[in-house]
Amino acid sequence: MTLERAEPNYYGAGPAKLPTSVLQQAAKDLLNYNSIGLGAGEISHRSGPAKDIVKDTKKYLTELLDIPDTHEVFFMQGGGTTGFSSVATNLTAAFVKKTGKAGKPGYVVTGTWSKKSYEEAVRLGFECDVILNSKEVDGKFGTIPSVEKWNIPSDLTNTPYVYFCDNETVNGVEFDEFPFEKFPGVEIVADMSSNFASKKIDVSKYGCILAGAQKNVGLAGISVYIIKKSLLDIASDQELKKLGVPLSPIAFDYPTVVKNDSAYNTIPIFTVRIVELVIENLLQNGGLEVQEQINKKKAELLYGTLDKYPTIFNLPVEPSVRSKMNVVFTFKDNSLESEFLKSAQEQGLTGLQGHRSVGGMRASLYNSVSLESTELLCKYIDQFAQSHL
Repeated sequence: MTLERAEPNYYGAGPAKLPTSVLQQAAKDLLNYNSIGLGAGEISHRSGPAKDIVKDTKKYLTELLDIPDTHEVFFMQGGGTTGFSSVATNLTAAFVKKTGKAGKPGYVVTGTWSKKSYEEAVRLGFECDVILNSKEVDGKFGTIPSVEKWNIPSDLTNTPYVYFCDNETVNGVEFDEFPFEKFPGVEIVADMSSNFASKKIDVSKYGCILAGAQKNVGLAGISVYIIKKSLLDIASDQELKKLGVPLSPIAFDYPTVVKNDSAYNTIPIFTVRIVELVIENLLQNGGLEVQEQINKKKAELLYGTLDKYPTIFNLPVEPSVRSKMNVVFTFKDNSLESEFLKSAQEQGLTGLQGHRSVGGMRASLYNSVSLESTELLCKYIDQFAQSHL
């Protein structure tokens, strides 16, 4: 068996394509990591080599994202769903410690994942404010209404945090700017699972950033968290129970995870190792400034190609908030879908089917999808559209 492969033209929404060079090194590490005679998936999560993997991955992430000293980086099992479930309990516990009250978390709902995040917080027993539901304002998920249309609470001192999904994978909507200047003193929580490490951000503006690794920086099974250190000071179990605030499961209790250097329970060290390799690769290739420009160019190419054929394709997302990671589109004539997918498959272009909940097409342009691969997809779309005009 060889470690070489033809570079795949894969546009799946996740788990997503990874750099071949990263996978080649990971394959070697799986067999014998750093010449210790064991693979990175076999070593104890509390061993010296495992601790080094966690430490180095945190160091690379800090460098890549310019994470300030006010924030802590840690890893937990799971993905975005674990993230938004654990945010509700942990950030409310921090708010109780600070204020003595439970408060009402706020949710900005702009698509499938932020909607699920809100619903999970309610299911867990939290009373929440819906600060925005773009579907109720504009009749669909495909816009981000201006802040003037948001239901911002008059008393923000009772808001533990405001949660939003920076990039909606299913609906193809992405925040182009940070719109939370009208929430002074409120912790802003961002789910960046599907656009993490795709662009430069000011980490200091966020109370917490969470990201499942399987889109841009790794395999499914591990998630990355960046949190203000002050939010790790949380109320006791007794204080929370007295107020009727749900407790976090111990494996997802942020202070416990941080205190144990992400190894309170058996996290998948091999999966963290892949995150380390991906982040190191990004740094070697020029960092986020370079990657962001590549991502912008890929998105402009694809949207520009689709926009040329308004009689063939329908693009449901308002242009100002189109995702650079997940390009969603449908056909004016739905009968063309199967032909489009079949012909694409024959040309080695895969992973284009839309999410089962909304249908249509979705081309995900994560970091590891090259400009050349994007150009191939655009060429195919041109040919397909021309033949159906």
